[in-house]
Amino acid sequence: MTEIVMNNARARLLKEGIKSKAPVVYWMSRDQRARDNWALLFSQETAMKQNAPLAVIFCLVPQFLNATIRHYDFMLTGLETVEEGLSEKNIPFFLLTGAAEKEIPRFLRTYRVGTLVADFDPLRRKRTWKDHIAKEIESSFYEVDSRNIVPCWIASPKQEFGAYTFRPKIHRTLKDFLVEYPPLHKHPIPWVGEKKRIDWPGVKKKLKVDSSVGVLNWIKPGEEAAHKRLSDFMETPLDYYSTARNDPNNDSQSNLSPYLHFGQISSQRVAIEVMKRLGKKDYSEAFLEELIVRRELSDNYCFYNTHYDMFEGFPPWAQKTLNDHRNDHRPYEYSLSEFEDAKTHDELWNAAQMEMVKRGKMHGYMRMYWAKKILEWTSSPEEALHIAIYLNDRYELDGRDTNGYSGIAWSIGGVHDRPWNERAVFGKIRYMSYNGCKSKFNVQSYVERIKKL
Repeated sequence: MTEIVMNNARARLLKEGIKSKAPVVYWMSRDQRARDNWALLFSQETAMKQNAPLAVIFCLVPQFLNATIRHYDFMLTGLETVEEGLSEKNIPFFLLTGAAEKEIPRFLRTYRVGTLVADFDPLRRKRTWKDHIAKEIESSFYEVDSRNIVPCWIASPKQEFGAYTFRPKIHRTLKDFLVEYPPLHKHPIPWVGEKKRIDWPGVKKKLKVDSSVGVLNWIKPGEEAAHKRLSDFMETPLDYYSTARNDPNNDSQSNLSPYLHFGQISSQRVAIEVMKRLGKKDYSEAFLEELIVRRELSDNYCFYNTHYDMFEGFPPWAQKTLNDHRNDHRPYEYSLSEFEDAKTHDELWNAAQMEMVKRGKMHGYMRMYWAKKILEWTSSPEEALHIAIYLNDRYELDGRDTNGYSGIAWSIGGVHDRPWNERAVFGKIRYMSYNGCKSKFNVQSYVERIKKL
């Protein structure tokens, strides 16, 4: 059988275990796909070298960072297709339910697993789970970055000030990592016991999560749907992305962020296909800048700054200027419920909020305006941060993501930005206004369109 080859700088050892021919298990979490998945490929390569069985596990936790039935349904429907894809490769898929730090060690003990491989994830909760698991198991424990094209710890050894410091580091190393994926093989060694297919409708029925935020029907989950969306985006919208992406009335967005968030498609696959379409390896193209530099900068921020969702995570200049303006008069102040119900005086902000509530996805330009106005209309930057994160994580399909945390921190706390002209409430944080939006796009057209959703 052809050996799988990958750049092993993508993997790092979290805990040394006893080397053996015991089973290898890939703990899928952030990257929920069977194809184009470096962590899965590394797991199979490890298993084949050890002549060992291979399985994939996913641990379904009952509650996760304000996620609702909207998010769980999208995720579970996608995982059902993952199980199907893995079964074709003779790789069983197990769905565990409960606390990851308890269920995963229990599974490893039951099947006497020799090697555990996990997705890379910079969020605090996932890192805490891994710390607990590492203390409980005797298996070798690896982490593989399948999310970023350049592994986060390779791209930079520290938190970057902004895209201007991060971009040259990414571009220098892209050639080593932006390569075509090898195939996932049909695994030659059978699993150590019988495996029944998962009753996915039954799993959904047993969920005890907030069902008040409805399931979406305009977007279909899963790997096939993600690749179809990429194909559709490259047909036409990509041609206009650089000039029209900041106009919420133009259909020039990729709408790939939900798929990228749940790992149903690889950003590396997206980059490879877009570069084929462009006909050149121009890393400065607008879409590739957002996909690679800006997106991987978000992981850098959350990996090296454990206060990524707190006031303390803002740069010193931003903390100072926001502290200097804490007691400034706010022209309006709204509660969380008023924000959530879109009951502000600003029709544009209300429309952006309702787009998120109804579609589970707000236009990127409007997300910046939306977050900055929350800062302007709350009593403190801490309250603004709390409200923005709560609403984003509750309604956005791509919430609970490094992109969301860094985007909110940019809007409210100047992360990856620079000081601007000083004004009330904002201090030197970049300001956005209703009139500024009117100068860029037809505000009334956007408002009316959202009303019709």
